[in-house]
Parts: sequence; C-alpha cells; structure tokens
Amino acid sequence: MVARNVQWERPPANMFLSHDDVHVWRASLDQPVLRVQWLARTLDADERLRAQRFYFEQDRIHFTVARGLLRTILGYYLGIEPGRLRFSYGAQGKPSLEEMPEGERIRFNLARSRGLSLYAFTLDREIGVDLEHIRLITETEQSAHGFFSDQEKAAFQGLVEHQKQRAFFRYWTCKEAYLKASGEGLELPLDQIDVLLASGKPARLLSINGDIQEASRWSLEELKLVSGFAAALVVERDSYHLSCWQWSENLSFK
Repeated sequence: MVARNVQWERPPANMFLSHDDVHVWRASLDQPVLRVQWLARTLDADERLRAQRFYFEQDRIHFTVARGLLRTILGYYLGIEPGRLRFSYGAQGKPSLEEMPEGERIRFNLARSRGLSLYAFTLDREIGVDLEHIRLITETEQSAHGFFSDQEKAAFQGLVEHQKQRAFFRYWTCKEAYLKASGEGLELPLDQIDVLLASGKPARLLSINGDIQEASRWSLEELKLVSGFAAALVVERDSYHLSCWQWSENLSFK
C-alpha cells in the first residue's frame, strides 16, 4: 500500500496553473487572530451564517479560516480580490465559482479535519479531495460491512488488527474523494465504489456501481501528509503534473 511521498513546498511568486497541472495546498487552520479576522472579512453573508451555526468557537474559527483560505488561493489564481468571488453549489453541495473570467475554467475542492485543511485545483477537470484524522473506531469490521464492497471486505479481513484502523480511513478517504470529484455525494452508496489498496502498489479505482469503464475515467492517489491523517485525491482523466504547496501565514500573493 503506497501513498505518494510528495514534497510540500513554498509556492513560487509567479505560480501558474496550466491545463496539465493539479495543485494541492496544505494549511493549518490554527492561524493568528489578526489573520483570522482578515480572512473573516473575505466571506460572504452565507458563509458567515454557516460559521455562526457551529456550537464551538474553535469549529467556527476553523470553518472561517478554511473558507477564507480557499478564497485567498482562488483569488491568487484568478487575479480577483477574495471577497469578490461568488460561489454556487451543486445538488450534493459541491462548490463551484458562479462567474469566471473569460477562458478560465478552474475546478477546485477542499477538505478539513482536526485543524488541517487541503485544497485541490485544476483546469477543465473535475477534482475531489478528502482528508480524515485517523481515530479509534470500535467494531471496525461492523463499520466496514456497510461501507465496503465484497472485495474490499475480503482484503480488510486479511489485515492484522493494528492495521485495520488506518486501512478503514484510507478506504474511506478514497471513496469520499471520488464522490466529491463526481459530484454524486450521498446518491451513490460507498459500497458501490470499489477501491484496490494492494501492498506495495498505488491505490486504484476498480469499478463504480459495477462499471469498470466509469472507474477508468478517474485517477486516484493517496497523499502522504503528517502522522495520524489519511488523504486521497481523485482527478478526472490521467496524465497530469501534481504540485503540492504548503500555506504559510507569512505567504503574500501581492
């Protein structure tokens, strides 16, 4: 089982997103107070309302930072002030830009978990990213029974006990990344997404709802982050160049 061992680098000042590029950003959601306040001012009324619905203050802050950073990075790619961006949402809640400059067809997705966030960007391809903090789940086999395909269940049963916790979240993030890329959300049961996690080999989508051809339309890869997290990226079509960038509070796009 292999996750891509990527280097999370500081982005160059003259970074450009081409049609062959896939860019993934990693960021901490624990930002200084002044940064949080600045990011909050970039949000629209709907995002502010959504932030206020969180019961715990830390959850409100993390949501604010996650959305503000999404706006900041998109604004950098498009040359638009973050607060001017307007989002629309698909039937399953997948965000997209309401209006884009002529010739720009940027696609993006984001995920956050336990104070960490990931953002994925590309042009003219659908894209999905998922991130989960690996935590203790009691009765993992019972949980896997409802979410895994028959082939995945057999592979899962063959693991020793200490491997099962991490494997559960690896399967989960791969499936969720596909659902976010395709925009199907809850319409497709997780056990209808068949993922291969073979020892020493990259992850691969085998079939979607029994359709091998549909699975072949998508590229799946796991991303190595920091200890205690699982992450996966799904991109429409193959043959792309992946770059991974680390957000820093000192980073300036001006």
